[in-house]
Amino acid sequence: MLNKPTDFVASLAKGLKVIEAFRAERPRLAVVDVAKATGLDRATARRCLLTLNALGYADYDGKFFSLTPRILRLGMGALATLPLPQIVQPWLDQLSEQIGQSTSVAILDETEVVYIARAAQKRVMAVGLMPGSRLPAHATSLGRVLLAALPMNEARALVERADLTPRTVRSLTTPAEIMAELARVREQGHAIIDQEVEIGLRSIAVPVLDARGRTVAALNTGVAAVQAGPEDLARDYLPALLKVQEGLRRVLH
Repeated sequence: MLNKPTDFVASLAKGLKVIEAFRAERPRLAVVDVAKATGLDRATARRCLLTLNALGYADYDGKFFSLTPRILRLGMGALATLPLPQIVQPWLDQLSEQIGQSTSVAILDETEVVYIARAAQKRVMAVGLMPGSRLPAHATSLGRVLLAALPMNEARALVERADLTPRTVRSLTTPAEIMAELARVREQGHAIIDQEVEIGLRSIAVPVLDARGRTVAALNTGVAAVQAGPEDLARDYLPALLKVQEGLRRVLH
């Protein structure tokens, strides 16, 4: 909490806004793009971008800027301070070996989920996922578990703020549809997604609970949609996910 207005560093805030303007779907941005995405004027956006370029955090080809791998130092440094990734990783590794599928743990950040740990077996998504990767919460099994754990008014506010542009023909695209699905997730204790993020991908997720029963993250596995149906995910994978859920609950305080 700021004690006084002079404690707020406006230039730092603007620089962080500029960094956040870059996304997987827009990795290369011109000054005008950054200004539009951040609400900053073009001169300010340009100075921030050139500063990032000078410090090695962004490349510049004369027209477009793109972030460099150096930017990962910021996110990975933050992830490294969290005990949760270190705690869950051995459980993910064991689960992934057991079921023969990739597994992930993610947390909620506003309208998105952020992957904090992953054990990869088979690549079933076109986009590679790793710690730090983000996906829209409303369209993912991980995100729906995390949204369902929130008070209903908070979940609805996040859903209404989210970009509900469909990612596939199966995507839910209205707040009413998504809220109805969150009610179902809340009741059954797990979420199943059938090709809403990417055609050919199904996933199932359960909450990661601490010793007090509070949802602190979500755990999932994703499988190729080539066999059986989405209803079979619970039969085939839910018992193993719930076993890990219970194990983590005993060690998370």
